[in-house]
Amino acid sequence: MPAAAALALGFWGIRRQDSLWSDEAVTYEVAHRSTSDIARLLAEADVVHGLHYFLMHAVFALWEGGTVALRLPSVLAVAATAAGVGLLGRRLAGPRAGLFAGLVLALLPSLQRYAQEGRSYALVCALMTWGTWLLLDALDAGSRKRRAARGERRSWLGARQFGRRFRWAGYGAVMLVACLVHAFAVLGLVAHGVTAALSRTGLRPWATTASVVSASLAPLALVSATQSGQVSWIAAPALSDLVDQAVVSAVGVACALLLLSGRTGGGTTAAGGVPALALPLLLLPAGLLLALSPLRPLYVDRYVLYGSIGLALLTGAALDRALRHVLTRLRARVPLRGPRLPVLVVAVASALVTLAVLPASRELRTPASRSDDVTAVAEAVREMGAPGDGLVFLPARRAWVLATPDGYAELDDVALADSPAASGTLFGAELAPAVIRERLTAQRRVVAVRDVFGEPRDSTGRRDAKEAVLRARFEECGTRRVTRAQITVYARPGHC
Repeated sequence: MPAAAALALGFWGIRRQDSLWSDEAVTYEVAHRSTSDIARLLAEADVVHGLHYFLMHAVFALWEGGTVALRLPSVLAVAATAAGVGLLGRRLAGPRAGLFAGLVLALLPSLQRYAQEGRSYALVCALMTWGTWLLLDALDAGSRKRRAARGERRSWLGARQFGRRFRWAGYGAVMLVACLVHAFAVLGLVAHGVTAALSRTGLRPWATTASVVSASLAPLALVSATQSGQVSWIAAPALSDLVDQAVVSAVGVACALLLLSGRTGGGTTAAGGVPALALPLLLLPAGLLLALSPLRPLYVDRYVLYGSIGLALLTGAALDRALRHVLTRLRARVPLRGPRLPVLVVAVASALVTLAVLPASRELRTPASRSDDVTAVAEAVREMGAPGDGLVFLPARRAWVLATPDGYAELDDVALADSPAASGTLFGAELAPAVIRERLTAQRRVVAVRDVFGEPRDSTGRRDAKEAVLRARFEECGTRRVTRAQITVYARPGHC
């Protein structure tokens, strides 16, 4: 049921009126390059997203399905996450807790959002979920081995010993792939270390596995360190970020305290139950990024989206316990027996929760739910420009044009030297400032596309050259703001 709910929510409004925000536009354009061009790009930028770009290249090679194909892997990944969370909850706290946990995961607005985005964050959630399942398998195998016979020594080739090593190898493989899909999945690996330590059975094998995973990631880490300028746009966490994380953490801790107070949902697995597994996943990844912010701001909520796995598990188990308490009280007062009363209570609760999240769910399926919309920007440029007009980007970040080139086809991009694919870059290579100045001066009308906020200025002098010519040779005819872009038309004096 959780997977079915996640699929239904994922496909509901998946096109989002064919709007794309700029990060999705990057995925779309890069995925349509050849594999050699993608590899060439990764040597210069976005190596942390490389595996995802190759995956999306394969998707589009199989089916050129536009925005649906772009978002389909994320929809399926969230469905796999919901299914896995449901099974984790069932394993640790019982069938009903598992059902609740999976449904909570599917209904979370953050998961609904990234189920419909052509980026890697939903895939990381799925890999983290099933990596967590394999971690429990490995920890349980160690726990059973200790309980079986402490005096019995088994050789390396013994079936039980081999089975345990095989489980750890499987866990390490899945976690390595998760970290290759997005580097900050390594913080989930750290959270698993806390769970392994609390289990008292798996800290040493976890440390060995984590060391192998970390060593395997070293080449990626070295290359990504040379591209660290790509995250220079990340600012210190805003107050709203801190409040949101504090609220989510408080809910998780409250659920954990409720479970620990009666040992309901505590489980008997080596992992020590829902709190020992879920709290580290919820608190550590986001907490570590926030703690590092004074030194180097890196916190973005989607980078640690998989913390929602912990929140869903804690909430599902706490709801199960609360429901047991409610049912005990109601059975003493309501003349309903057997399964009818639990079904009635669950149905009423589900309806209330669905109604509560419905406004947010509907808003997430509109173009306005994202910070920008490259489709809307392209449409505005088409309306404001005329064939033969010059076109400049300030700064030289062409995310607006990547997935919607037709909107700019009749304009002359005066600063562009080589396209993104030809130059092996994300946004293309620009001409020297002097050449830009000369070409821009020769234009009669110019359409300028600016970022309203959130992007650093060009550091090469090209933006200054563009701005100087526009101020000196042109007059402003009109400006329109479209989401995070500002589009201005300039013309020679008296020709607006």
